[in-house]
Amino acid sequence: MIVGKFVVTVIIAYLLGAIPFGLIIGKRMGGIDISKYGSGNIGGTNVLRTVGVKAGVLVAALDIAKGAGAVMLAKVIIGDGVLLAAGFPLHWQVGQVVAALMVMVGHNWSAYIKFRGGKGVAAYYGGWFAMCPAAGLFGGVITLLTALHSRYVSLGSILGAIGIICLLILLTLVYEFPPIYLAYSLVAAALVIYQHRGNIGRLQRGTELELFNKAEK
Repeated sequence: MIVGKFVVTVIIAYLLGAIPFGLIIGKRMGGIDISKYGSGNIGGTNVLRTVGVKAGVLVAALDIAKGAGAVMLAKVIIGDGVLLAAGFPLHWQVGQVVAALMVMVGHNWSAYIKFRGGKGVAAYYGGWFAMCPAAGLFGGVITLLTALHSRYVSLGSILGAIGIICLLILLTLVYEFPPIYLAYSLVAAALVIYQHRGNIGRLQRGTELELFNKAEK
């Protein structure tokens, strides 16, 4: 029974994460396919550059919501059941982590748009807002301040993910926070950095698009 609940959690989280809000809002509010503009990313930053601030903020909010929603649903679906796998207990906290990761996977490789997608940063923060609001807020503030100061959202996203790792290490060692959340922070940060590999190269070359640069086709 508990195995089935984990399977359902994985499927729902992926399908929810795969909803391409950036593509939808880009067509509704701008009448364009944003995957053909700027970075080609379907996330809020490219929508902001291409369609405008209101559209970009709306996409970011929706992507955050799907991350938070999937994590909250995981707790409801799995409930208080516990499954022992090789002596390791699989409970609702593990379900939350699995859901948070699958939302990112769905966003980055959406089955709805031929397994294309974004970088999963907003969905990543959404998952943290549901699991540990302090972590989501901490990483979000780092991302926002870095982006406003440097004008590079990609740099802010990477530093935000690394900042959350540092916070989770502290929470785990000092406040006995569930270690599964620390493990998730490491895996998710690795995924965020991997998805920004192209941005890292452009940052090194000095060719990365700044925050409010107008995206071109």
